[in-house]
Amino acid sequence: MSETELTATPPAEGAVTDLAEIETNALALIAAARSLEDLDEAAREATGRRSRYSAVYQRLGSLSASERKELGRELHELRARIETAASAKRTELALAARSERMAADLMDLTEAPAGGLAGHLHLVTQVREELEDVFVGMGYEIAEGPEIETAWYNFEALNVPVDHPARSAVDTFFVDCGEPDQVLLRTQTSPVQIHLLERGRLPIYAVVPGRVYRRDTPDATHLPVFHQIEGLVVDQGVSFGDLAGTIDTFIHAIFGADVRTRLRPAYFPFTEPSAEFEISCTICGGSGCRTCAQTGWIELGGCGMVHPAVFEATGVDAEEWTGFAFGFGIDRLAIMRHGIADLRYLVENDARFLQQF
Repeated sequence: MSETELTATPPAEGAVTDLAEIETNALALIAAARSLEDLDEAAREATGRRSRYSAVYQRLGSLSASERKELGRELHELRARIETAASAKRTELALAARSERMAADLMDLTEAPAGGLAGHLHLVTQVREELEDVFVGMGYEIAEGPEIETAWYNFEALNVPVDHPARSAVDTFFVDCGEPDQVLLRTQTSPVQIHLLERGRLPIYAVVPGRVYRRDTPDATHLPVFHQIEGLVVDQGVSFGDLAGTIDTFIHAIFGADVRTRLRPAYFPFTEPSAEFEISCTICGGSGCRTCAQTGWIELGGCGMVHPAVFEATGVDAEEWTGFAFGFGIDRLAIMRHGIADLRYLVENDARFLQQF
């Protein structure tokens, strides 16, 4: 605090207290404060119960009505100026304290920490970029879409009826926005198919990588937040054989020629016919283990020919155009690619694990 001390000594009898001196001393104390505690003490000395300001205020009762009115007005204006100065100083000190805390917490991320462990792309990001390179080499474009979608894009335009189990709150994270159960975190990258078809620029050869959300319990092969890559081809004369050949091509490009692939009949509302595509388990070589549930096979995703209802929803003539779509989990493909037994290792942020890739 300043060495200048304000006392509660009352003004001499019959004299008018020098309010300018009170203001000068109060503002000096406020300006000298170096912490919020100092500022509180300065405010008490300036206008507190034992201050010269308070002593003058207590003399109002002994003055005539006209003198009391004039001095009261001056005291009120003086207090307002002191409080304004104190408020500005409080903001200044609070910002300075915040800056000090931020400086103390600052981390230099431009240098590797002790031990030489430097940051690098996450395994899932690495695999995603490899997949993008494979598909770009096959003539596909890379497309993206919003992670928050309406139910129309995520379900209805994809021929998923209102009473479909996937639309219940058990599987879907709904967003409290707009109509109830109409805005959600996308459960798949398939809604981007609708955005692409709505553009009306055909033919389409596109893949869509991105993050998706489902109310899944984490286990060896499931996470509530994971990554998919969606493929969509729409052209004239496209067949299921083209789909099978595309899947076989990118699987062998990622896993090598030794990995076996197979398609199994399945049902998806937005494709017909539909199939699930699987690869031989890279953990056990197909002999059966915990990761593949002792089957020797791991499902990577689903695929099929684009359902005519999807074309109808987006104004595409299904008599002229045909197409196929496929989608699979990048995270699951990553653990198969590198022989990782549990999907949860990818999100535990254990540096000993991550630095291996």
